[in-house]
Amino acid sequence: MKYFVYLIVSKKNYKLTSYVGYTNNLKKRLSLHNSSKGAKFTRGRFWKIIYKKSFDTKKEALIYEYMLKKDRFKRNKIKIKYLNNEKI
Repeated sequence: MKYFVYLIVSKKNYKLTSYVGYTNNLKKRLSLHNSSKGAKFTRGRFWKIIYKKSFDTKKEALIYEYMLKKDRFKRNKIKIKYLNNEKI
């Protein structure tokens, strides 16, 4: 079974908010976030996946998720890349 670490973003008042999580089913997880049944932090917003990375084990995914949550520089770099591609 594959596990994914993902970064989702939501725009509100020109501010980009991000959330990092892991799952084994990206489509289902995104629909839970967008229907306000996902994590409490993500409720009430529309989310879009801008980054995902797959792993063979849950342990590897959890380690990478923890690293991405703590590494603000890497998260901001991913968000900037997304914003630059969105304007095209």
